Amino acid sequence: MARVSLGRTAEVPAGEGRVVEAGGKSIALFNVDGTYCAIANECPHRGGPLGEGDLEGTVVACPWHGWRWEVTTGANANNPAVTVACFAVSVANEEVFAEIA
Repeated sequence: MARVSLGRTAEVPAGEGRVVEAGGKSIALFNVDGTYCAIANECPHRGGPLGEGDLEGTVVACPWHGWRWEVTTGANANNPAVTVACFAVSVANEEVFAEIA
């Protein structure tokens, strides 16, 4: 595992997500009321950018076809057996980090 920077906390306002390139991966970073969550950015359905989707609570809807994902676990909201990668996130000195394999 490698600890990589995903950016500054101020870059992702509460209730929003961003697409971040880090550790050779495209990552969707979300701010859920001050708690940061990171999942793989690519929706398995058709490759939509999850970091550009609408966040409602802890669930993001893929902007392309509406598939919904739990940002705290990477599980599909309708079928939890289907998942996207979910990364451990930490914050230090206003900087967001993730553990990337």
